[in-house]
Amino acid sequence: MNSKGRIFSGMRPTADRPHLGNMLGALSNWVKLQDEYECYFSVVDWHAMTTAYEDPSQIRNNIRQMTIDWISAGIDPQKSPVFVQSQVKEHAELHLLLSMLTPLGWLERCPTYKDQMKQLQNKDISTYGFLGYPVLMAADILLYRSTIVPVGEDQLPHIELCREIGRRFNYLYGEVFPIPKEILSKTPMLPGVDGRKMSKSYGNYIPMSASEEEIREKVKTMVTDPDRIKKTDPGHPDVCTVYAFKKIFDPENVAEVEAACKAGEIGCVACKKKMAQTLVDSLAHVREKRVELEKDLHLVDDILEEGAKRARKTAQETMQQVRDAIGLL
Repeated sequence: MNSKGRIFSGMRPTADRPHLGNMLGALSNWVKLQDEYECYFSVVDWHAMTTAYEDPSQIRNNIRQMTIDWISAGIDPQKSPVFVQSQVKEHAELHLLLSMLTPLGWLERCPTYKDQMKQLQNKDISTYGFLGYPVLMAADILLYRSTIVPVGEDQLPHIELCREIGRRFNYLYGEVFPIPKEILSKTPMLPGVDGRKMSKSYGNYIPMSASEEEIREKVKTMVTDPDRIKKTDPGHPDVCTVYAFKKIFDPENVAEVEAACKAGEIGCVACKKKMAQTLVDSLAHVREKRVELEKDLHLVDDILEEGAKRARKTAQETMQQVRDAIGLL
């Protein structure tokens, strides 16, 4: 194990492509962490099944597309195994064993569970699998004896539950699992094109794999200062979505643009054109890598197969310790 610790992290393979908010958040964080920790990154397809069990027809394709997005964003499968959760069966075995000792009340009180039940009323998720989602998540993390878990604040209840499950196992059977600590992702807040939080559910996002034309069209729709009618009107950059993007993607020139906007020396149309070009240039390497990988899906499959082999080795070592601790053959 790396002297600085080990990380497991994953994402569900959904049909929606990762957007710039995801790239600046989880993916950029992963890229940095893989140089500091021993990392395992998994496409968690069983987690996708908790809400998509009625129609899983697109999961296989989504797995490949998500893998392409990750590598395009800078994840290096030579440094960190990239694999599919269901290809390492030990995830299911540990999930089963942990479910034996997890009190039902812990799951029913989970705030994320209650929120999802309200938000996904159009889906039948009153299932054993959905209720046990946090136990599977705990199994994912503990299986690699992770010491660090990178998360957003909304995932903190799940991480605390993972810790409680790990402590309960260690209390009952002996010290097997390190109790992981969270690293909160410190990422800039990137709004959607309408000024609200960038979200797939709002449809206000820019995909990280967007074409040049798609980027330019999305930027055209960005909300700017509603009180600014003419180009010469003094602007208020703090309420402008374009300015928010400028601060993140072009910080060297943000002061100049801010001054010009406030003085009425640059119009919103011109500002949007410059921002669109900045995004096109910033994401060029992502698009190029994606095109390269899409031409060779066999390479993508090979990456996932090799990642699963490496992950499986660690997982099998953990499960041997688990069986020995419990007294199973």
